Amino acid sequence: MEMVKQRRLDWYLIGIAVLAAFLNFWGVWNDDTVNPYYTAAVTSMTENWSNFFYGALDPSGFVTVDKPPVALWLQTISALIFGIHGWSVILPQALAGVGSVLLLYFLVKPTFGKWAGRIAALVMATTPIAVAVSRTNNVDSILVFVLLLGAWALFKAVRKGKIGFLLLAFVLIGVGFNVKMLQAYMVVPAFLLFYLIAAKLNWKKKMLHLVIALVMMLGVSVSWAVVVDSTSADSRPYVGSSQTNSVLELAFGYNGMERLLGQETGTNSGGAGQGDGMPSSSNNNNIAPDASTESSQNGQSNSGQPPTPPSGSSSSDGGGMGGTPPSGNGGGGPGGQNGGGPQGGGSKMTGGTGMFGTGTAGPLRLFQTALGDQISWLLPMALFGMAAIFIANWSRKRRFFQWNTAQKEMAFWAAWLIPVAGFFSIAGFFHHYYLIMLAPAIAALTGAGFMALLHLFRKNKGVPGYLLPTTVIATTALQMFFIAQYSMLWMGVVGIIGLGLGTILFVIKRKQPSFTSWIAIASLIALLLAPTYWALTPMIYGGNSALPESGPQLKTSSGGGFADATVNEKLIAYLEKNSSGTEFLFGTTDASTAAPYIIKTGESVMALGGFNGTDPILTVKELKQMIKDGKIKYFYLPSNNKGSSSDVVTWIKKNGTEVDNSEWSSETTSTADATTSATTSENMQGGGGMQGGAGGQSGGTLYKLTGED
Repeated sequence: MEMVKQRRLDWYLIGIAVLAAFLNFWGVWNDDTVNPYYTAAVTSMTENWSNFFYGALDPSGFVTVDKPPVALWLQTISALIFGIHGWSVILPQALAGVGSVLLLYFLVKPTFGKWAGRIAALVMATTPIAVAVSRTNNVDSILVFVLLLGAWALFKAVRKGKIGFLLLAFVLIGVGFNVKMLQAYMVVPAFLLFYLIAAKLNWKKKMLHLVIALVMMLGVSVSWAVVVDSTSADSRPYVGSSQTNSVLELAFGYNGMERLLGQETGTNSGGAGQGDGMPSSSNNNNIAPDASTESSQNGQSNSGQPPTPPSGSSSSDGGGMGGTPPSGNGGGGPGGQNGGGPQGGGSKMTGGTGMFGTGTAGPLRLFQTALGDQISWLLPMALFGMAAIFIANWSRKRRFFQWNTAQKEMAFWAAWLIPVAGFFSIAGFFHHYYLIMLAPAIAALTGAGFMALLHLFRKNKGVPGYLLPTTVIATTALQMFFIAQYSMLWMGVVGIIGLGLGTILFVIKRKQPSFTSWIAIASLIALLLAPTYWALTPMIYGGNSALPESGPQLKTSSGGGFADATVNEKLIAYLEKNSSGTEFLFGTTDASTAAPYIIKTGESVMALGGFNGTDPILTVKELKQMIKDGKIKYFYLPSNNKGSSSDVVTWIKKNGTEVDNSEWSSETTSTADATTSATTSENMQGGGGMQGGAGGQSGGTLYKLTGED
């Protein structure tokens, strides 16, 4: 009689998954509008099939958002099930974050063991930027989950020798392309390399399989784009953030090469846009028409900007890490001069160097304060771990190119890590939350690498045996550098613990094997403390839903310094009374101004220039025809002059009739919450939202359009 083998629950993994769920979910119900740019699209996509398919920003399907729609489809399905709320559009990303933690465990465990898988999962769960992104409706956490599913299929293809799994792996990369375009292709080198070195087939079959897989990947990648671009422009929305109304141009231009070489699209007129649901940092008055904002609970000033933080290296409460970096520190360090640390407090987006405070391009950029404390806390351990895995699995009985499974899987994660790290080291146009792409590789190499380091430490008398204490000391030193930007006190505490444990490992190596193992485990726990605290900060202080990031600076920047998506109630009342029968409630220059009104009213608001305010969507002739047909009657021109250099806006300013300010302006605003009910304009915790359409300052002009020259 055969005994059925029962699988025992891994309670460590369950605990890690619960921790990940807590970090990703807790408090998200306080975020009403999340990133209004995408929430407005979800609001519109629930209206009809066309909006759903194209990812339309507004209910009329005038323009799309600047991303393909797969992740937004998931958000819309969630909204259709649970209603349009902030938490319902966050739900798919939060679930994807937890799913990535579990996937990483099952990817690492078969070859490197349970403890390696558990450590990898724990590192992924507590990676600060991964948590920050998963708590918003930005799509990056879904992209990472899809790519990890692809990695799972790839490993299955190698272990089982079946081409079906290989094709699935590359199809999933194609799906990832339809989540966030070329960013998905960052892992292609790793997938190709791993199949070439690990599949037990002859070279001809390997190459044939990969060619077929790549063709399928490309086919899936461009499938939606080809359908959209092949559809008559009159029968679909304009492709937002493209200059030729083309998804393929968007994919390989604005969302492609410009990410590497620097942004060009949307920078040719006042108020350059930032992309990814982010407003212009150079114009902080892209606001609701004449909307004033009350001071928030989190200490935000009436101008909608964070209060000026104190200078110095510790917080004003005398020693916690809840403060801001010292002003004038330059964020230097390993990355070179002016490495991009946050200057004088506030969101990292507005501080440091680089286009978006992302540091100085160079080989050590990921170790600068501008980026490092979002992702690089355990990067030294991942790098040392790569070497340890290779050394621990080396055999003189094999030729130098004959690697075992552990070495091949190490090569896969290294091939994921190195090209992605290389991109972020030199790229000119990206945001902090893109760094989540590094999280799986760092987590996997940390988990597998730590166990290899521990193995060498226990067994090897030579130099490899001292890699573990060296790694602990090097990683501690980097963490001290990051923490020093906020608190010298906590830098000292972390330094004493980490450097002390590393020194003990050096001194007592091999003398007391069981005791040294406990010291090694304690050192790993110590190295996880700071990143775990950083991961908690979006929940503790409130996150920035438009530009997710983590860190103590969130305490004084009110969730990154973004106002909530507030609307002018008096303007809405005026327009609803006077725009009766029109297709658009009103028009405005850009999506950031339009989005809160779409969420609040559920009606169409024309974003004339798309997200950046610079898309060439309409000509003067076309606008005049729309006015003649009764589709639009009013146009709001915000005071930041975003997109004001276009011919259409120039014509509106010349020929439109200004509406007297007293008829539509108001000192009272309300938050455009996702349920479309009126709420106050308080800066809800975690609801950093988007600085477009939000209250903060008065300004702007409302025009009545007649269509006459």
